[in-house]
Amino acid sequence: MSDGRLIIGNRRYSSWSMRGWLAVRLAGLAVEEVVVPLAGGETPAIKALSPSGLVPCLEHRGAVVWESLAIVEYCAELQPALWPSDRAARAHGRAIAAEMHAGFRALRQSMPMVLGRTFPCPAPSPELTADLARIVAIWHETQGRFGAGGPFLFGAAFTAADAMYAPVVARFLAYGPPLPAAAEAYCAAVRAHPLVAAWYDGAAAEPPSWRLAKYEPL
Repeated sequence: MSDGRLIIGNRRYSSWSMRGWLAVRLAGLAVEEVVVPLAGGETPAIKALSPSGLVPCLEHRGAVVWESLAIVEYCAELQPALWPSDRAARAHGRAIAAEMHAGFRALRQSMPMVLGRTFPCPAPSPELTADLARIVAIWHETQGRFGAGGPFLFGAAFTAADAMYAPVVARFLAYGPPLPAAAEAYCAAVRAHPLVAAWYDGAAAEPPSWRLAKYEPL
């Protein structure tokens, strides 16, 4: 029996939907998935379902949560293992998740998420170069301080922080920017995670009619 629903956009394009979906699945919430194809701008069907007119939006046992980082925190209330158990590690995880949520504009604009395709790496503008360097530094510092014992940011467990950076991994795999070996290994581990693999499989099953020239040639 469903306890609610999770409204998401195309898996092929919607990086924020991917983050929310991963958090919901990591927490084991029994919710129905409602996929609304994106229109490349305002999507009236989403405006009818989400208070912000954006995806993802989670409805669960009377709660309505329409923002991805808020969905992560809601899921963590129900399943605390989404964040590391150590206080300092947990604080670090929340900080890097919030930084991802609020920043990296050049990365988003230069490398839109398009699953199932590869593209030439864009010319390295100063802003994009700074974004790439900062992301690599975050991964390096986090794994160095907290990641012993496994391939993810905080070790063996795939946490909410990994969910927040999974669409970045998807971008790196699609556009192929030069990365240190450790960052490449992290990307490979995230891509191989069963939930991430399931998201990719769902994207591959979407009808071609959902594709948008805004993000890729039709």
